[in-house]
Amino acid sequence: MARVLVYGYGNPGRLDDGLGPALIDALAAHGCPGDVTLETGYQLQVEDAALVAPFDLVVFADAHASCAPPFELRRLEPLHAADFTTHSLAPEAVLALARDLYGSRAAGFVLGIRGDRFDDYGEGLSPVARRHLDAAADFLRQALRDGTGELRCPSPGR
Repeated sequence: MARVLVYGYGNPGRLDDGLGPALIDALAAHGCPGDVTLETGYQLQVEDAALVAPFDLVVFADAHASCAPPFELRRLEPLHAADFTTHSLAPEAVLALARDLYGSRAAGFVLGIRGDRFDDYGEGLSPVARRHLDAAADFLRQALRDGTGELRCPSPGR
């Protein structure tokens, strides 16, 4: 059985920017099959390399402002970002640090969930984002159901 981490990040106080943590809430509320660990954060940081290192598969889930609705899943390769800071990292940089510091061989994916409202403050998702979240949660539960940790990027027009 593959050890899987689903890490939802974003700011729930910025409307649809909270889609990553909302995915974690949805998975926790309805159950997630297999050996799956659920975590949330506001943004990815250097310390997250230690968090992801022991897993076989990591899905970084975040709001996306321009992907095709309802969501986009893409495979990641570890990569040190040119804009590296200790304040915020790209998922590829977290994987690279986990590999370099801890010998991690985790496969990585980013699940971008299409949001609609990002220009204001407040908690809660727009109705459009809620539908996209439901589709992403259903997809992820189904993709992880067999417990092997294998994810396949869905074809366009899911």
